[in-house]
Amino acid sequence: MTPPLDHRPVTEQPIFTPRDLPEDRNVDLALRPRTMDEFVGQERVVSNLRVFIRAARERGEPLDHILFSGLPGLGKTTLSWVIAREMGTEIKTTSGPALSRPKELAGILTNLDHGDLLFIDEIHRIPAVVEEYLYSAMEDFTLDIVLDQGPAARSIRIDLRRFTLAGATTREGQLSGPLRSRFGVHEKLEPYPPEDLEIILARSARKLGVVLDPRAAAHIAAHSRGTPRVANRFLKRLRDFAQIEAGNRISLEVARTGLARLGIDEFGLSAVDRRILATLVRAGGSPVGLKTIAVSVGEEEQTIEDVYEPWLIRQNLVLKTPRGRLPTPRACELVSEAGDDLPAGGLFGDA
Repeated sequence: MTPPLDHRPVTEQPIFTPRDLPEDRNVDLALRPRTMDEFVGQERVVSNLRVFIRAARERGEPLDHILFSGLPGLGKTTLSWVIAREMGTEIKTTSGPALSRPKELAGILTNLDHGDLLFIDEIHRIPAVVEEYLYSAMEDFTLDIVLDQGPAARSIRIDLRRFTLAGATTREGQLSGPLRSRFGVHEKLEPYPPEDLEIILARSARKLGVVLDPRAAAHIAAHSRGTPRVANRFLKRLRDFAQIEAGNRISLEVARTGLARLGIDEFGLSAVDRRILATLVRAGGSPVGLKTIAVSVGEEEQTIEDVYEPWLIRQNLVLKTPRGRLPTPRACELVSEAGDDLPAGGLFGDA
C-alpha cells in the first residue's frame, strides 16, 4: 500500500542558484547528453555546431574558438563536452575566477595537445592582466612570457599546439572587444520551451529509475523557468519524495505537492521571488535599485540579476528601467491579494 504524501513544508533550498550544488555533480554527469543526437532543444545552435564540427573534421583541423552566452543552466558546459566528444579530443575545464595570474593560464595552455578543447566558464571574469595573454594564444597559438624585471627583463615566446577555446558567459556585454573579436563562433542559448523540457525530464527520469507521469512532467516543465538544470533539480528532489512516500512514481499530485514543499507556489514563484516582488511593491511606485533589492532579500546582486530577475521580467512581473526596478500591475495584484506580510511559503502565504 502506497503511504500518503506528507504535506509538511521543507526548508527552501537554493534550487535556482547558477552555481553547481554538491548534490548536482555526480548525478548531473549521468544525466547530461553525450552526443549531438542526444541533445534536446537549441535547434539553431545545434544545427550550426553540427556543420562546424563536420567541416573541421573533414579538413583535419581543430574547431574555431567558440563563445557561448546565455542564462545559467541552459547547456553551455554540456555543449562544450559534447563538442569535444564529437571531435574526438580531450577537454580541459577551468573558470575565469580561477585564472587569477598569468602563470596559471600558461600552465594550462602549455599542457594542451593538438586539437584539445579548453573550456573556460565565466570567461567574462578573467582578470585583465590574464586576458592579455589569451590574445596571442587564441590568434597565433603563441605565448609571450616576460622573465625577470627592470633592466634584466626579457621576453620569451612559447609555441602552443593548436587548440579550441570554448568560453561560456552569462554576461557577454562585460567581455572586452579584443577578446570577443577573437572568437570565430558566437552562439547564444535561449530558455527552453516546456515541450523540450518535458522530453529532457522523461529521459532523466528513465536514467534515475523513477516513473514519471506525462502530466507530472508537464507540470514540472512549466515551473522550471525554461532551464534544464532547474528541471533536473526538481526531478531529483521529487524522486526522493516519490521513493519514500509514493511508490517510486511521480504523479501529478506528487509533483504539485513536492514543488510546494520545495517552496515553489502554483505560479512558479520561490520565496526569493516573493520577497523581491514584495520589496518592489512596498516602495510605493518608486524605482528600486538592485543593491537595495539584494539587501532586502538576502541574496547577492549578481544572483538577483542573473537568476531571478530574467524570469520575473519574462513573466511580466518586473520592469527594468534606467532608474531601477518596478513591479507590474500583475505583481501588485499578487502582493495585494496576499496582504502585507510575507511568510516563507505559498504564493505569499503558507505552502
